[in-house]
Amino acid sequence: MAGGGSFSSDQKFTTLTGDGSFKTITGGSVNLGPCRVTYITAHGVADSIVNLYDGSDASGSLEFQSKFGTEGLDVFVPGSGIRFKQGVFLDLTNTDSVTIGYTG
Repeated sequence: MAGGGSFSSDQKFTTLTGDGSFKTITGGSVNLGPCRVTYITAHGVADSIVNLYDGSDASGSLEFQSKFGTEGLDVFVPGSGIRFKQGVFLDLTNTDSVTIGYTG
């Protein structure tokens, strides 16, 4: 970059293959805490649903829901992303893999 500046990003990614709380790293043991989800992708399977709840289970506030098919899911969230105050809990139907990008 001209002028000697540099870019930095606190963007991270993690994947789940079933219902549960997203971890700070794929396969890790520490639940993701407060964050902003900026990217969501899921493997394409017919009649799939992805629900993301704010909290540690599906009793939290539903912050994101998407229904899709074999085309899969690929969403860049505009602005600062979707705010999750407590954590990100995934409830999925049919699809077998969901990855999120997040900051925080």
